[in-house]
Formats: sequence, structure tokens, C-alpha cells
Amino acid sequence: MLDPIVRFFQRAFAALGRGIGLLVAWLVWPFMAAHGWYSGRSWIIKGPLLALLVLFVGLYGYFFWQTQVWSRFDPDFVEEYRLTERTVPAGQEIPAPTPAATDAPSAGGAQCQSSAIVDVVADLTDVNVNQNAWISSMLLYRLGLFGIDWDHTPFLDNKASFQRGVNQAVRRTSVELVDTLARVRGTSGINNDLQDARNNLQFDEYSWYFGLSPFGPKTPTPSYYRAAIDSFRKFNTDLAACRSTFDSRADNLVQFVDRIANDLGSTSAILRERSENYNGGWFDTRADDRYWFAYGQLYGYYAVLSAAGADFSQVIRERNLAPLWAETLSQFRSALRIQPAIISNGREDGWIMPTHLATMGFYILRVRSNLVEVRSVLDR
Repeated sequence: MLDPIVRFFQRAFAALGRGIGLLVAWLVWPFMAAHGWYSGRSWIIKGPLLALLVLFVGLYGYFFWQTQVWSRFDPDFVEEYRLTERTVPAGQEIPAPTPAATDAPSAGGAQCQSSAIVDVVADLTDVNVNQNAWISSMLLYRLGLFGIDWDHTPFLDNKASFQRGVNQAVRRTSVELVDTLARVRGTSGINNDLQDARNNLQFDEYSWYFGLSPFGPKTPTPSYYRAAIDSFRKFNTDLAACRSTFDSRADNLVQFVDRIANDLGSTSAILRERSENYNGGWFDTRADDRYWFAYGQLYGYYAVLSAAGADFSQVIRERNLAPLWAETLSQFRSALRIQPAIISNGREDGWIMPTHLATMGFYILRVRSNLVEVRSVLDR
């Protein structure tokens, strides 16, 4: 009585084996055909083709390495700045040490407190383009996977999205530095170094050495961002020598916090739209770049707001904002602890595939809620 069942499974496994064999043959056939054609050619043809193959493998090996290795990625890197040791708000003159406090001779000239915000945005950009390759403008990233944009695949795009998220925070901060923070009540002239930094950071994130629109050679994106780093450093050098301005008033902090809250609100809307309308679980190929862009943005703003706590220390102290400010930074840090290996965009009421986009959106809204509360306190 078991013979028909045994024969059924024998036929099923035999068919499965033939299917796998045909699939392997179909996958291997192009390589076998190419090998047969290649082996019959002279070295005049073999040599250039072999060189192209080595170049192709080398480029993809380098591309894979750069997309998978994240240098200097550390959500706690702000601890390196020792921001709590800064006792003077940015732009204000540092009291000269008393003769009893130091045996060093006086250097002469006033010394002002440099801006921690400017230090942070310069360092964030430096990590993006100097200590890591800027993925979005690499040739193989521009070419995509057989012509498909890497952002539309589940592969090799997480770091690029993270970098663009960090850059979004830096861009927004550079605008506020030019328009309000580095001007006296908005009536003084715009600082040329910060203006140059802002203009360079607005440059296209995807430019390589050559482009089609317009057709011809181009300056790649990292070159512009490196120029922005130099401009930020120059501004802070001048600020430390009291030759530049940083206006650490409460209304400037109100506007800065408001702009950041609005920027995060926009990202929250993007996450919500993707989470509600595309429930592909682990198979949603756009969920990972949406997630890591938001993560990078939070990473950047966490550092920027940590630095703002030092630059506006007097305002925070006078308005009794220290506990609320610390709680806001704690909310940022809580969001940065979520680092899933595979991003899933499942249903919110699902029980198999998680919904990482909704989780990240929840943390962004918590952060935004705290920022709105900070703004409310400052506005009183």
C-alpha cells in the first residue's frame, strides 16, 4: 500500500532534481559559451578582455568594501568634544586666566569661544567624504545594478542613504548659520566663509567626474563638500580670534529648534507614507533607504543639538531648560540604538514581519514632540 506513495515522492524528487539541473545549466551556459569563445582567440583579443575583467572585479570589490565598511560610525562620538567643559557660550569672549592660574606668558589679544555647532557639522562632513567614500557619486553607484537604481534594490544602498541623511542635517544647519546664528539680529552682513560652506553643501549629491546633463566633465560632489569643511574651519578660527560673530540669543535658538523640528516632521511624513502604502515586509526594496536616511538625519541632528547645548548654554541655563534639553537628547540616543540587520516594512498589526519604518517614525515623533516643547518654553 505504500508503493504508490513512495513512487510519488520518487517522481517528485526526480522532477525537482531535473529542475535544479536545468536552472544551473541555464545559469552556467553563458559562462561556458564565453569560455569556449575566449579560449579560441589570440592574446591580442584575450589581453584587453582580461584587463577589463580584472578592472571590473577590482572596481566592484572596492565598491562592495566601501558600502559595507562604515568608518568612524559611532552614535556617541559627541562625547569626544567634552561639551560639558565649555563654560562660555559661542562667540563670547573667554575671560583671561588670572596670573596665579597659569605660568604661561600672555599671548595677547582677546580670545572668544568657538562654535561647537560649526565643529560638529565640519566633522560630520569630514567623516562623510574623507574618512569614508561618498557613495552616492561613485561611478558604480550611478550605474546601478544592471541599470536599476541601487535605491530600488535591497543591496548596497544603506550607507549611501545614511550619508545623505547626515548631509541633510548639515545642510539645514548651514542655512541657519548663515541666515541667523552668525549674524547680529539679522542686520549684520553675512559671513562669507559660512556662505561659501552653505553654497558648496547645496551641490548635487550624485555628481561624478563626468555627466550627461549637461554633457561634459564635472567637479565631483566630494570636492565641493571638502571645500565646505575648509570654510567651516576658517569661520571657527576667526570666531576664536573674535573676528567673527555668533549670536547666541534665545530667539535664534527658538528659530533653529523650529527649523529642525519641521525638517524631522517632513521625514516622518515620508516614513508614514511608505509604511502605510507599501507593506512588503522584508521584500520592500525602498524600506531600507528610507530607514537609513531617517537614521542618518537623527544621527546628524543629535550631534548638532548636543553642540547647540554648549553654544547656547547661557540661554538654556537662564530658561531652566537643562532637564528638558537632556531629555530631548536622550530621545535622540534611544532612536539611534535601533540598528536592525535587515529592514522590514510589514503591517503594523502583522505578527511575522516587523515594521521598522513605523518604529523609526514613532521615535522621530517623540523627538519632534520634545523639540516643540523646548520651543514653547523658549517662547514664553
